[in-house]
Amino acid sequence: MASLQTAVENLKKHGFDARAFETGEEAAAAALELIGSRSVGFGGSVTLRDLGIYPRLKAQGNTAWFAKGFSGDDVPDVYLRAQGAQVFLLSSNAVTENGYLVNIDGRGNRVAGLIFGHEEVIVIAGKNKLVENVEEGVKRIKGYSAGLNARRLGAKTPCAVDLKCHDCRSKDRICRSIVISECPPMGMKVSVFLVNEDLGY
Repeated sequence: MASLQTAVENLKKHGFDARAFETGEEAAAAALELIGSRSVGFGGSVTLRDLGIYPRLKAQGNTAWFAKGFSGDDVPDVYLRAQGAQVFLLSSNAVTENGYLVNIDGRGNRVAGLIFGHEEVIVIAGKNKLVENVEEGVKRIKGYSAGLNARRLGAKTPCAVDLKCHDCRSKDRICRSIVISECPPMGMKVSVFLVNEDLGY
């Protein structure tokens, strides 16, 4: 079992601003405080949805761009507008005990937001996403969480049926880009909030 505290220590060694929290609510409150009045872009995330950060930002007057939060208010360029925000918020598909972030994306907007274009990036991830190393991270994503995300999105992929990777060629395939973050990008602050609860998948 990967250690949350060891992951925090190793993330710090790699230049991330890493912190541990006991609850998702504590992490969400810290994120809101850190964001202040700045504009925010979101990467698709069950974790962030369940923590209710988007409506709380809207309620306090922040400009926030989250495709899943617009319902009847949708705009075609929501993903592009999110990329122009001062702060980008996402979860990570996996966080390794030795201090790396592992993410696999279908559209690319989430991993793009992680690696370029913002004053600051905030990553919130539960202990269920902790793995020993990058290899285990990719295995976790392709053999578990990608299938659950495919189900959530209504994607017609084999993994949505059995939660196993078939290296499919489906037009709905959501495993298209893999980004392994060893350190924050040059000139960008990346805060990683690890939570001692299971959050998202």
